[in-house]
Amino acid sequence: MSPARERSESPDEETALLSGAKGEPKRITPLPYLQIYILLLLQLAEPITSQCIYPFINQLVSELDITGGDERKVGYYAGLIESLFFMTEAMFVLQWSRVSDYIGRKPVLLTGMVGLCISMVFFGLSRTFWQLVVSRCIVGALNGNIGVIKSMMGELTDSTNMAQGFALMPVVWSAGATVGPFIGGQLAKPHDRWPQVFTSRFWMRFPYFLPCAVSASFSAFTFIIAAIFLKETVKKKPKKKSVRIVVEVDDGARLQEEPLENPATLRSLMVWPVLLSVANYGCLALLDIAYRAIQPLFYSTPIALGGLGLSPARIGAVLGAFGLMNGVFQAMFFARVVRRFGPKAVFMTGMAVFIPLYVLFPVINALARSAGMITPLVWAIVFLQLGISVIMDMSYGCVFIFITSSAPNKRSLGATNGIAQLVAAIVRAFGPASATSLFALSLEENWLGGYAVYAILVVVACALISVSVPLPREAWTKEDVRGN
Repeated sequence: MSPARERSESPDEETALLSGAKGEPKRITPLPYLQIYILLLLQLAEPITSQCIYPFINQLVSELDITGGDERKVGYYAGLIESLFFMTEAMFVLQWSRVSDYIGRKPVLLTGMVGLCISMVFFGLSRTFWQLVVSRCIVGALNGNIGVIKSMMGELTDSTNMAQGFALMPVVWSAGATVGPFIGGQLAKPHDRWPQVFTSRFWMRFPYFLPCAVSASFSAFTFIIAAIFLKETVKKKPKKKSVRIVVEVDDGARLQEEPLENPATLRSLMVWPVLLSVANYGCLALLDIAYRAIQPLFYSTPIALGGLGLSPARIGAVLGAFGLMNGVFQAMFFARVVRRFGPKAVFMTGMAVFIPLYVLFPVINALARSAGMITPLVWAIVFLQLGISVIMDMSYGCVFIFITSSAPNKRSLGATNGIAQLVAAIVRAFGPASATSLFALSLEENWLGGYAVYAILVVVACALISVSVPLPREAWTKEDVRGN
């Protein structure tokens, strides 16, 4: 049930989310900030733990002697490690989301936090390739949080404030994308950076344990906060269908009366609004994960081999700068941009900017090669690319609005978001490995001077943009969902 939704008439099981009578003025419902802040804290743990390994993952692969000293092959193994989480997530995320429709969101979210904590500790203690594999599989299997978080956000908001609520999610992700790389880049190899403090041989044997332990500690802290203060939003239906309940809003300001609904079956969710929204989410996830996987690999690869040759600390600073810039932009402009242009126009614009994002990689390297070093002009184009990617990131808030509004009722939010996360996990499972393998193969075979990977990705981006054309200009209405 939604503690933020206030309506004079209770919705039935076929009422689409975000629907309202046309022409009626809407009063913006205040957000239940306490519960949303706790929910966003749970979300913050995700990018911190996932992004903290990016500044050092390529160096870790090199040091474990997996590639036999051939730096051109680092991309194969780094991409595989990054993909493993999504491979295992694809196997379990729909089940976790469906379970949350029945037992509640809170138990599933807490289980996910445990998975994040255990996985990061194991990752920091890994000394072989297969230990890294197991640690990533653990978090993928135990963590279905992102879909459940979106479901809970839908339950905590209504049609008048959903854009405002979902606007906070990219901000939080950006904050994590700032803190995570900073942790990974600055705390890696503490024995080398602060030999007077980290004197134990442990830090020489496990040079990347400290950033992993810090991110795991944050997950443990988040678990405690959520366990104590987070309130369940899924209410069990009483035996008599006619019974109504009174739900008290978190701030105690008003009461709300709604019927308890049954979760929708998976088969009933196979309708056009859900399928189209999920398909667009999958397209966005594929293009984005390919970009995110190549970005740190490009930064760490030597200039002569098609990259920039940056250190883990410098990579962490660059990725952190993007996260800060992205978070400020999303917080200040996302909601008003969506209100002005509509989620479809913003989403399609975000998808279109993948083309210049991919094109700028070879431009940056070509300039660095010609100068033999990273010049101010090279840095300027690097930050231009980061600025363009901020526009792309607005697509996520828009597609979340489409997915949430396509659900037939709030008890089916878990299943709807579970389907979306399943599709996203599948494409993210092969996206990093495919992109980084194309990167490595382009270098090994010298296709298009080593730049063939970017040409291929531009072609893919052009094809996937067309999937967004049938989306409605605004969110799905109840007529759209009922008509399917």
